[in-house]
Amino acid sequence: MAERDVSPWRRFLALPNESRTKTILVAFLVSAICGAFVSLATVYLRPIQTANRAAEEQARIEALVQGIPGMAGILAQSGGVLSTVVIDLASGRVADGIAPDALENALADPGNWTPLDPAEDLAGLGHRPDFVQVFLLRSADEVSLILLPLSGQGYGGRIDAILALRGDTNTIAGLTITQHSETPGLGGRIDEASWQASFPGTELRDAAGEMRFRVAGGPASGVHEVDGITGATRTGRGVTQMVRFWLGPNGYGPFLQAIERGEF
Repeated sequence: MAERDVSPWRRFLALPNESRTKTILVAFLVSAICGAFVSLATVYLRPIQTANRAAEEQARIEALVQGIPGMAGILAQSGGVLSTVVIDLASGRVADGIAPDALENALADPGNWTPLDPAEDLAGLGHRPDFVQVFLLRSADEVSLILLPLSGQGYGGRIDAILALRGDTNTIAGLTITQHSETPGLGGRIDEASWQASFPGTELRDAAGEMRFRVAGGPASGVHEVDGITGATRTGRGVTQMVRFWLGPNGYGPFLQAIERGEF
């Protein structure tokens, strides 16, 4: 009499293929093995996927910033890794729950704008957004360059600009005008590279921390001044007030203080 095979595995294999038990167990084993392979692949590929997403985000940010006239050269000189963040102007910290791609929808809500008292509204805006997207260039884990959107009123209407500020939060690396309605040949010269070339190296505040930046009435006479434009006094005053407002307590002041504390 043949010895009975007591091996569960052999007994399982000996079952007919039509057996419901065998079909269910085979399906379970195949699913378990496939699930294990998928889990292993996910664990292995996660760092690669994360790196790819980071590279795509970096490329998107760089393309956005380098599309701003004059910024590509400033970035090339500074080096580092560029990132972007939406900040809450009142606190100077990262805006809670508002990503860059959601900023437009957030600012469509009138409740996300702050009315400005005439005495503090140096830039003539009437109200300012509560949240702004800024760009940071990092080198050796430190912020080396800060790109800040600015807006204000000139002689002919609204002026929009991007100010590049060194990591010391006091030295201007450059400024580019992105939109204006100033008089051609006069105030309209603010979009000329020759005038914007006087901004790099200009300091915003003196040793006591007092805001001293200004567009001069003529050639700059100190480290806190940039050249004025002949016949465009009101345009120059508008740029002066725009920079002073946005770099002050009602603009990026709290954010710049957070950078100085090493919170970014």
